[in-house]
Amino acid sequence: MDGLFDIGSSDAGPAGSGPSGGSLAGNTHSSAPLAVRMRPRTLGELVGQAHLLAPGAPLRRLVEGDQPMSLLLWGPPGTGKTTIASIVSQQTNRRFVEVSAVAAGIKEVRAAIDGARTVLTKGGPETVLFVDEVHRFTKAQQDALLPGVENRWVTLVAATTENPFFSVISPLLSRSLLLTLEPLTDDDIRDVIASALVDERGLAGEVTLEEDARDHLVRLAGGDARRALTYLEAAAGAATTQGQPSVDLTTAETAVDRAAVRYDRQGDQHYDVISAFIKSVRGSDADAALHYLARMMEAGEDPRFIARRLVILASEDIGLADPTAMTTAVAAAQAVQLIGMPEARLNLAQATIALALAPKSNAVITAIDAAAADVRSGKIGPVPPHLRDAHYGGSKKLGHGKGYRYAHDEPYGIAEQQYAPDVVADATYYRPTSLGAEAGLKERWQRVRALIRGHGGPEGTKGRNRSAR
Repeated sequence: MDGLFDIGSSDAGPAGSGPSGGSLAGNTHSSAPLAVRMRPRTLGELVGQAHLLAPGAPLRRLVEGDQPMSLLLWGPPGTGKTTIASIVSQQTNRRFVEVSAVAAGIKEVRAAIDGARTVLTKGGPETVLFVDEVHRFTKAQQDALLPGVENRWVTLVAATTENPFFSVISPLLSRSLLLTLEPLTDDDIRDVIASALVDERGLAGEVTLEEDARDHLVRLAGGDARRALTYLEAAAGAATTQGQPSVDLTTAETAVDRAAVRYDRQGDQHYDVISAFIKSVRGSDADAALHYLARMMEAGEDPRFIARRLVILASEDIGLADPTAMTTAVAAAQAVQLIGMPEARLNLAQATIALALAPKSNAVITAIDAAAADVRSGKIGPVPPHLRDAHYGGSKKLGHGKGYRYAHDEPYGIAEQQYAPDVVADATYYRPTSLGAEAGLKERWQRVRALIRGHGGPEGTKGRNRSAR
């Protein structure tokens, strides 16, 4: 059945509709990929996620207390979402059934739940239904999971790399325990590699790994344990083929087809390179910006981190000098999420060039910082009565809305009246530059501001609004 995998349970025997003989972690063989062979079997073998493994933590209570609770696992790729589902099934003696949201539809979801219900009615074990990339399910497909969860025919473990508050329906979210998985650190990845080198399920000491080669693999992994083990397996295979007892940097580079780049993702280089990247875009040097972008990507920097910085820069350093800059940056960030590397490098490069060549203005950040400074200093006056909500009973008796002028009824769609509280009525926060598209906005804002305040300033408006009250 496409998209549906029934792994069975170590205690289920023939009760499972699929092959018996253990959960996902226990159903591996010597020819399986290294990442599969090295999948942790217990919470004690799980790398990282200390906040989920502390005594009394929800995940530990769920596994060790064998509690029937559905889980929603949210975190980056390679942080252990599938592994946790496997551990839940293995350590609680449940069947493990996996449904891929990429390949499965409502039919497969219902078949998995019906199968779990049938096994339960025959006295068989409970079923862990693992749904990978649940955010790819439509609302109707997610709705199909609800009966199984509500009636506890299955213990649902759903994994997502996207914010579940936006990608998962609220009924499913409210019935599940949400666990957030943190990205694995470089030290975590080192532990994963070290274990795989000596473990009998892994490389069993057949090769060693030189330190610079280890550093290279850690950089390329980008916090993804699965990727780290895939690269390690390729490098070890290349060394074995060449009759080398140790994997050196050259072998590692050749095996994963990536040149080593001097770049510490968690050290000074990380901050220095991203700083130089942003300052090059701000300084309009597209070539320099592309150089630093290439350094980060070749070193395995998280492309989402780069995209986020570009989105910030679009407002901080360009703003309304080019109103399309934000659209470009956000589109690149979305493309990184949808496409992933290596293709997303094109989207990041396009956005980098576009933002570097765009006219620059810091008027947006200057404006919000100035407004925030006034608020922090205590300049928080009452909202003018004519702007207050006048839709509830009794509001008009309080004078709310009295004297309010509807902008669409006024010439040019602009009403002369006071909008800001008295304490900041004279404040000028947004000071547009004469660069790019902001030059036109500067001229318009000067005219509009004069119309709003009346006769070029707020004084006339203040007097009229006070009389209207």
